[in-house]
Amino acid sequence: MSQRVLVTGATGFVGGRLARELAAEGAEVRCLVRSRSGDGARALEREGFSLHQGDVLDPGSLRGAGTGIDAAYYLIHSMGRGNPGEFAARERAGAIAFAQMARAEGIERVIYLGGLGEGHSRHLRSRHETALVLREHGPALTYFRAGMVVGPESESYRTLRYLVQRLPAMIAPAWLRNKTQPIHVDDTLAFLVASLALESSTGREIQIGGPDVLSYGEMLDRMAVILGIPRRPRLPVPLITPWLSSLWIGLVTPVDAGVARPLIEGLASPTVVTDAEPMREFGIATIGFDEALRRAVAADPELSRARPAGRARG
Repeated sequence: MSQRVLVTGATGFVGGRLARELAAEGAEVRCLVRSRSGDGARALEREGFSLHQGDVLDPGSLRGAGTGIDAAYYLIHSMGRGNPGEFAARERAGAIAFAQMARAEGIERVIYLGGLGEGHSRHLRSRHETALVLREHGPALTYFRAGMVVGPESESYRTLRYLVQRLPAMIAPAWLRNKTQPIHVDDTLAFLVASLALESSTGREIQIGGPDVLSYGEMLDRMAVILGIPRRPRLPVPLITPWLSSLWIGLVTPVDAGVARPLIEGLASPTVVTDAEPMREFGIATIGFDEALRRAVAADPELSRARPAGRARG
């Protein structure tokens, strides 16, 4: 792979892994970071990545980020940040600024990771609208849509784990029965990296997911099995809203309510692959949810710190 690639969100859960995976495949990677002084940015710089300091909400700071770049990954979203009434406007403004920079500086294509489903979730609608903005104002767009991305540092995985570990019983609102299609972070990266070489992915929407379609309640039960603790009984409370659920999760787990809210809103309607044909063209065999959880638990830094020294977990 000889392409020159710009990765935004490179200090995040998916972006950092993507930058390293692309570099391992031989790509020349430049990372867009909001600050060079953060731990994540310093780690990237120590590993030899070229950094461009800029913020999509400050269009002038993006100047030069795309110089000499063939393709750019857009992995920025405002989930849980700032006033909920303003995040959609911020996401739109940021996407416009980035798309216009990409077009002006000759980037040939943008690859964007958004979410499955829309329904009643403002955050999922905003992420879809981000794709429309990138397509309208920027170069050719490859638009990936994924549900829950399972990995040791994903907020969705951490929320699952905290709920199972910390509560002897759970309230059971109606959204626990809605279906979602989780995908492991390594499989997500495989699609993102492969899209660079797969010309047919340019200009398309590609829905991706693992082989299992599950309710959130089923995922809680499977998490309990993987952690080796009893499944938590659930107390039916069908009328509790996603908003109230997010406040409750913020109270009983370390997950901030501002982050929990979009996660739970996204579960208020199904988030499953409805058109699998584009995904099949990649020839990537995705792993099941149980194996995805096992890998996430094995790599979870918080669990590693909690295990007694000298004891290995199988």
